[in-house]
This record gives sequence, C-alpha cells and structure tokens, in this order.
Amino acid sequence: MSDLSWLPRESGIKNHHLWGEEHFSDQAPGVIFEKRPILDPSGAPVDGLFSAWIILNNPMQYNSYTTEMVKGVIAGFHRASADSSVVAAVFTAMGDKAFCTGGNTKEYAEYYAGRPNEYGLYMDLFNAMVDGILGCKKPTICRVNGMRVAGGQEIGMACDIAVSSDLAIFGQAGPRHGSAPDGGSTDFLPWMLPMEQAMWNCISCEMWSAYKMKRLGLISKCVPVIRDGDAWVRNPAIETDQYLRDGEIVYGEYKTGDAAKQARAYVKSATTDFERLDSEVNRILWTYTNLFPACLIKSVEGVRLKKKYFWDQAKVINRHWLAANMNNEAYLGFNAFNTKKITGQDTIDFIEYRRRMAAGDAFDVEFMAAVLGRPNT
Repeated sequence: MSDLSWLPRESGIKNHHLWGEEHFSDQAPGVIFEKRPILDPSGAPVDGLFSAWIILNNPMQYNSYTTEMVKGVIAGFHRASADSSVVAAVFTAMGDKAFCTGGNTKEYAEYYAGRPNEYGLYMDLFNAMVDGILGCKKPTICRVNGMRVAGGQEIGMACDIAVSSDLAIFGQAGPRHGSAPDGGSTDFLPWMLPMEQAMWNCISCEMWSAYKMKRLGLISKCVPVIRDGDAWVRNPAIETDQYLRDGEIVYGEYKTGDAAKQARAYVKSATTDFERLDSEVNRILWTYTNLFPACLIKSVEGVRLKKKYFWDQAKVINRHWLAANMNNEAYLGFNAFNTKKITGQDTIDFIEYRRRMAAGDAFDVEFMAAVLGRPNT
C-alpha cells in the first residue's frame, strides 16, 4: 500500500483560544478585536487570510487602559496568536488623538494608590500583557494613530514594527508623575536608541515628535495624516528641514514661539485622514503574507529575543517595586495628576518635597498635604 489513507485521523480544526468574547467590547472603555481581510496591492481582499486588529477603545481618556482593558489586550494577542488564518496582529486605538497614554490615572489614583497589594496584582496583568505581545506567534505592528506616552510607549515598543501618524508624540511620564518607566522602557529603549538618548528619554519626561523618533530609529515609518483637499500636509509644528541650531540637528524638533502657536491652531482645525497610515500597514501585511510563515516567525523571534531577555530579567522585581511605590511617590504623583482640574496643576510641589525629604520629615498626611496642590478657590 503506497498511501497513508488507512491511518486514523481526527477531522476538523481544534479551538485553541483560552477565552471567548468576554474581554472584548465595542463600548468604551474596552478593547475591540477584529479580523480584517488581507488586501492585495490593488486593494482586493484575499480569501481566507486576515490581519487581527486589537483596538484600544477609550478615546475620551486618550486610550489609557483600565484593568479590564489590559485583560482584553491579553486575550486579543492570544487569539491572534492561535488563529492560523491570521497573518499578523495590528495594535492600534480609536480616534486621532492618542494610541495610548498608559494606565488609566483615574483608576490608579482612586483605587490603586495606597493599595500596593492590589497594584501588584494589576502589575501581574500588565506584565502578562507585555508577555502576550512579545510572545505572539504572529508578527505584530503598532499602528500609532496619536500620542504614545508612558505605558502606551512601553506596550507599543513591545511590538515588532511601528508606523506612525506624524502628529503623534512619544515619551515617558514616570519620574514626573510618581513612577519609573519600568513597564518596558528601561528594557527596550537602550536597544532601540543610542544609550544617552535612551537615558534622557526615560528620565526627562520630554515629549519627542514622530519625525525625531523616525530619525533616531525608534519607529519604522512616519506619514502625514492632515489632508487639505487632495494635498497631504506634514505636521506644521515640526521642523522638517535638517539644519543646525546651537550646533545640533533640529530635524524633527518642535517649533517654538509664534510659529508653534500658529501650528497648533492649524492642527486643531485640520482634517485628519489615516489613508496613508493604513496603506503602510497594508504594505507590511502584504509583505508578511508572501513569506513562509514558519520562517517568518522564527526570524521575528530571533530579533525579539534581545528585547525579551532584558524584559524577563527585571519584570518581576519591577512589579514588586512599582507595587510598593503606590504607598509613596506614586500615591502623590497619580493623585496630583488626577486632581489637576481641581488644583490647576498636574504635578506636586517638587521643591517642597525635596526640602522636607532633606529635613528628614516623616512621610505622613501632613507631608503629603504640603506637597499636593490646593483646590482653586
């Protein structure tokens, strides 16, 4: 007998998903999971092949992730990973203002601040979210539709490739708002930027433009998203000509003075269109589709391994420190940010904080009241 048809075989495809639909929701705040057909270069859908879109849906809070949303991201990347019809996963968000600004500061301030054990359990979920992105058995694309800041920067960097709106800004918020960028930035940035640029980006809390990040190599592509009739308009707030100011290249830096004010006013009233951004995503997806899938993911994993190595070294001890910090500087930082509409400021009085610390004052209610802002009267 020259064939193997006589061997017993099960028929059908097994379901390897851990979860159903319970962690996905079209209602904000939530996470949307969609399968979209792969498009060929003419724009025609390819039968039976898809990209998986994991979409943060909390635009009113700049797509900051709540505890339930973290669960949705974990479930979304697991589903993409376990679906053989999916070529790649696309991580993005609703709206045109933000990809993600990190953890939901209202939830942080009003629930997790002062509850270090609870925040430790939350950090277990956060770590699982980053692990889920880094462990996805499909290539991952971060489609940056706006601000990618703080934890949003970190989960974005966990992806394999990033393509960005040129209106997006990138940066950290940790030391300014009571934390440290230990959800991935201290692990990933030294691989992705020159060391001193990584250092300054981590600690300064400066916001850098998409053009600057493209120039430095953090992202793969930066495209204009402002459309004026048939014309595409680059972000007018950014210096896009390369020249020297005070001996440094200013390409990708933000304009200052009246030019900056005029640019912000123009952007505020402009019409945004993500056609070019989506074209870049589709181009990448089409490239992936025309590669051997096993060879593709092995190649991806070989590069990811370097990011995963340093992430795995520190994620557990960082979890413990971040939890403990919820009784200290994070308590102050998140509450200051959460009450900015009441006090008119989003940070503590750092000078008073340092003076009291230098004097050896106990970190008590009187100390905290002295450095937090006061309600506007």
